[in-house]
Amino acid sequence: MQKTRILKASVIAAAVGTLLTMHANAKEKVFVGHLADYSGPTAAVGKHYADGIKDTLSWLNKNGGIDGTELEFESVDYAYKVPQAISNYKKWTSRRDMVAMQGWGTADTEALISFASKDKVAVFSASYSGHLTDPTGKNPKTKKPAPYNFFYGASYSDTCRALVQWAKNDWEQKGKSGKPGFVHIGDNHPYPNAPKKACAEYAREIGFDVKPPVVVSMKPGDFKAQCLSIKTNGANYGYVANLGGSVVSLIKSCDTVGTDIQLMANIWGGDKLTFEAVGEGIDNYVFPAMTPFWTDNVPALENVKKIARSSKRDDSFQTHHYIRGVCTTLYMAEAMKWAKDNGGITGENVKNGMYVKKNWVPEGMEGVCLPANWASDDHRGINTVNIYQAKWDNGDIDVGRISQVELPRRDDWLGY
Repeated sequence: MQKTRILKASVIAAAVGTLLTMHANAKEKVFVGHLADYSGPTAAVGKHYADGIKDTLSWLNKNGGIDGTELEFESVDYAYKVPQAISNYKKWTSRRDMVAMQGWGTADTEALISFASKDKVAVFSASYSGHLTDPTGKNPKTKKPAPYNFFYGASYSDTCRALVQWAKNDWEQKGKSGKPGFVHIGDNHPYPNAPKKACAEYAREIGFDVKPPVVVSMKPGDFKAQCLSIKTNGANYGYVANLGGSVVSLIKSCDTVGTDIQLMANIWGGDKLTFEAVGEGIDNYVFPAMTPFWTDNVPALENVKKIARSSKRDDSFQTHHYIRGVCTTLYMAEAMKWAKDNGGITGENVKNGMYVKKNWVPEGMEGVCLPANWASDDHRGINTVNIYQAKWDNGDIDVGRISQVELPRRDDWLGY
């Protein structure tokens, strides 16, 4: 009888030990969802950004994950379709206990604001919509509070403000008088529209004559009619709110009809692949960037190239969109590390981890990722905008920084 009791006790102890081990192992993984556009209208840039995220998530796991916690992730090509984004989000939260998501477009990211807030999922998007920057809704112009939304970079609104500030200086340095004309050029869609009103207001504030917006499809096409409209309305500076093939078509169409305007792009509308597709017409094209370029002499870029090589990616060239994907994933990972040491890796703790560091650069990324400052009442992580210009040089395209604009954190610009 005594042996039986001992046997039962040992079996129970073994069973308890197994359950504890299974429980411990279950806690060693956290899930991150990843929405990407590889086949939709923004795939020209989306695929590079998405590769940066996937490669960095894989690289983190190859190097111990989040202090031993593995990052489970699923990358889904949702083709820039909002219903597919929402469907995948709901699947991940109901079946995979998602704590964080790497998102993509403006329309889908804004559609998921309330879901993320309710479910306490930290969302890191490639949409830089100013509407995502007010976590408490204290600015009356904010569409809705976005406490769980983050992005690496200046908002579309702040970037456009920086560009018109540069344009005003450019106008004055050229000795021109009167009010320069400014026009917004882009599709009637949440992404191109995100900064339209905010930027126009600031342009008027600093002395521009703001012209009626010119609608240009995000799909490539013949835009000569739109370019003629720009030519006749007196605009001197134009904000290009689209990306990829649409930008190529726009520049070529305006070059054909002789539109004399200084084009200034949003952050997705300027990269070397686009410039090569445009050719000679790219001369003097102005655009912003939040990282150096692949061939720049920045020592920490070698760490980015290691991430690319770890996924057997071509380390001779990647776009600056890829590098931004790396940066945003590393910020998320470091917030997760803080969360693990402060109550566990939950969406709420990851969110709180975003507020801990000031002038924050991920480890090993000095000179690659700009110093960021997120706060619980202000999700404008970056207010520095580096402005570059593409120059055509007898078949070669030179890209160089021409200005850096430090934007104020005005209360009336929060969430707008």
